[in-house]
Amino acid sequence: MSALTDHFTLANGLEIPSLGFGTWQIPDGDDAYDAVTTALAAGYRHIDTARGYGNEASVARAIADSDVPRSDVFVTTKLPAEIKTYQGAVDSLAESLELLGDDHVDLYLIHAPWPWDDIGSDHSAGNAEAWRALEDALEDGRARSIGVSNFSVSDLEKLAAGARHRPHVNQIRYFVGHTQDDVVAYCRANGILVEGYSPLATGAILEDADVDAVAQRYGRSVAQLCLRYLLQKDVLPLPKSTTPSRIAENADLDFTISDTDLALLDALEDPTA
Repeated sequence: MSALTDHFTLANGLEIPSLGFGTWQIPDGDDAYDAVTTALAAGYRHIDTARGYGNEASVARAIADSDVPRSDVFVTTKLPAEIKTYQGAVDSLAESLELLGDDHVDLYLIHAPWPWDDIGSDHSAGNAEAWRALEDALEDGRARSIGVSNFSVSDLEKLAAGARHRPHVNQIRYFVGHTQDDVVAYCRANGILVEGYSPLATGAILEDADVDAVAQRYGRSVAQLCLRYLLQKDVLPLPKSTTPSRIAENADLDFTISDTDLALLDALEDPTA
């Protein structure tokens, strides 16, 4: 039961390491390079980046400079949320692959169903166009798996209506008190793996007294408890840190939360609300 060596299996049979290292908000250059280098040395084999993060080149350089073969690292990147055309998606993936120095990515996601400056707007037609480009990438090997991020049940249903392939993954904001149960249930029913970003509520949960009380019962940090919570919910956590000690701590998740404590955590309110 090691978070660093366990895998989830996607609907197409591809194995994905059960713990990812997130790079959101880690600047390009030394910050991203050093963080990914540290994560790989700590045993992470799943790195999550995005064209929108602007750090793909530094992520790739860290992987290339490590002692870990590229074939042993699962790399995710994402189509920018504002790109909603077929050709735009084709061109953006080509740009990402050039920056990553590779001919394929292990997982390619539509970053959001709407542009970040127009959250909640309907772009179902554009998503269908972009998805067709991802399906082509899956079929010709430029992407080993494909998926979406921040998609609601409605977004997923609209996408499925004209799709050749269902998403393998939906990456959503997920943490204790914010579990998007309707989205998770839909994904479970349709063979879509749920990945959880911001598993520590972007830090908001770290001072939560109720969560801390549970963590202390296991002799663990709040961060470790929150990440273990996701794993026991069959959600793939994507913690992010630039601090070497925390990067290592976030991967030390080999303990089990009791059913009683899981129920207690399930009942807590969103710490960011």
